[in-house]
Amino acid sequence: MDIKAFEELKIAPRAVFDTLPERGTRPRFMLPVGPGPRRAGDGDWRAITWGAHARQIRDVAMFCAAVGMRSAERACVFAPNRVEWMSAALGIQAASGVIVPVYASNTAEQAAYVVEHSDARIVFVDTAPLVERVLAAWKAYGVVERIVVLDDALDVSRIAADMRARGLDVPPASEIERKFLSWSRACAMGRARDGEDDKAFERTMLGVSLEQPGMMLYTSGTSGNPKGVPLTHRNVSVNGLDWLRNNAPLLSDHGDVDLLWLPMSHIFGFGEACLGNTCGFTSYMVDPRTVFNELPKVRPTVFMSVPSLWEKIATLAMDAPTTEARRAKLAEVTGGRLRFCLSGGAGLKREVKEFLYEHGVLVIEGYGLTETSPTLTINRPDAFRFDTVGKPLPSVELKLAEDGEILARGPSVFGGYHKDPVATKEAFTPEGWFKTGDVGRFTEDGFLQIIDRKKDILVTAGGKNVPPANIEQKFADDPFIAHVVVYGDAKKFLVAGVWVNQAAVDAHLGTVKAEAREEALRLLVQQRIDKVNAQLASYETIKKFAVMERPLSVEGGMLTPTLKVRRKKIYEAYLERFEALYS
Repeated sequence: MDIKAFEELKIAPRAVFDTLPERGTRPRFMLPVGPGPRRAGDGDWRAITWGAHARQIRDVAMFCAAVGMRSAERACVFAPNRVEWMSAALGIQAASGVIVPVYASNTAEQAAYVVEHSDARIVFVDTAPLVERVLAAWKAYGVVERIVVLDDALDVSRIAADMRARGLDVPPASEIERKFLSWSRACAMGRARDGEDDKAFERTMLGVSLEQPGMMLYTSGTSGNPKGVPLTHRNVSVNGLDWLRNNAPLLSDHGDVDLLWLPMSHIFGFGEACLGNTCGFTSYMVDPRTVFNELPKVRPTVFMSVPSLWEKIATLAMDAPTTEARRAKLAEVTGGRLRFCLSGGAGLKREVKEFLYEHGVLVIEGYGLTETSPTLTINRPDAFRFDTVGKPLPSVELKLAEDGEILARGPSVFGGYHKDPVATKEAFTPEGWFKTGDVGRFTEDGFLQIIDRKKDILVTAGGKNVPPANIEQKFADDPFIAHVVVYGDAKKFLVAGVWVNQAAVDAHLGTVKAEAREEALRLLVQQRIDKVNAQLASYETIKKFAVMERPLSVEGGMLTPTLKVRRKKIYEAYLERFEALYS
């Protein structure tokens, strides 16, 4: 791919509008029609053209103007993937606003925190369960002026009535009617405003400064609430240009086909969608539950995924008897046209990368954080090592602190956390280097290896960042539980070691016979875990647990003098017990 046309730094919506004369009637997104089997190119897919996508973006931008959203104000999108998600995000940016994604997996409390902390003026929401979560945390939406429902078929009044029938508190009907409106109504308001001044949209979009925030993502800390990470248009566009320079040899000048399933609420998924806008992809949008089945039908040339799916693809081919048979199986599973493959969100096992490469599929992997827009290093198509996360991008400076922590500096590094000067100060050295919280080393030929994590954050195989302390804290007041230690870095789900309060358990079980005592204890612990799981997003829940017999103690080296758990020591001492929960 020739990237000369992309050298100018631009805000993300311009990638759609600058190429509209040549791409306008071509398909930008392909959407599945019905639940049955499909093949790419037949009548089971419905096309959304570049022109139709651009029209939606323009309508949203002018809607934002019509309701008085000012430059650099925030608007949230709380929804699963759909074309309107991307149209809303780019419309907000074109209106000089800041898009704040909210994970569709967030609980009502988690979503409410993001909406309230970000001071969002507008919220876009989709699906009945997420509308319920908005209504359930209504007090947090006090400064929100408009809530746009992306699916016109959703009846918010009926959802509220159903909640009332279940005995749940919901806001008065007058408040719901005042704030909620449909997608079609919002677009109509935007189009009417556009008709009043047909130059206003271009004037506003072209006037957005690269130095102002264009998006703000919330990232998990080691404990407490997530932190808002504002990224300027310059942060993101510099990183995008670096990324293109790195990967252009594997991308087509004539437009690639990708299978888009990564959540747009994550910078990985949003980045894939924006890359598609820049490079002219035709993106087949599918649900995470169906992506594996759609791969051989769509036959994408570009595929980006988290490690768990790459591992599944590799596993299906490993049992074939010969190299030729394994290559054939990979082609059957993936459609046989893959040219550019990326794994992100968490580390992919080296043996998986090597197996795929030996059988014709090169998976590129890099390293970065939300705060770095996101990529710091990446392997290159012509220079890669599977035991590393690649070399620094052209605009990135990296160095190692005395303790090995990776420090980063450059135009793609954010400037500080939203409304949190203390966390901002802690995130940077006095010289202005961003502290990644990861420990690394450089190979003799300049590749970066990640060897440890200073921060207590688990990154699941699905790419979810989970602070274990937040989950463990929810057991702090449980009389039957002394300690819970959550485990699951690079795993498909979380498990836990549980240390019970023996005196409280003995008193509770009372006269239970010895032969039934173990089962009674497991049932008691499961009940306590179920209670906490009900307060968590699905990816945070504890799926399995082991009751540990030997108490944790300061003398045994498992607790600090202030009785905090020494996580790494516990992981080392109980590694076999934790790992056995995955067998």
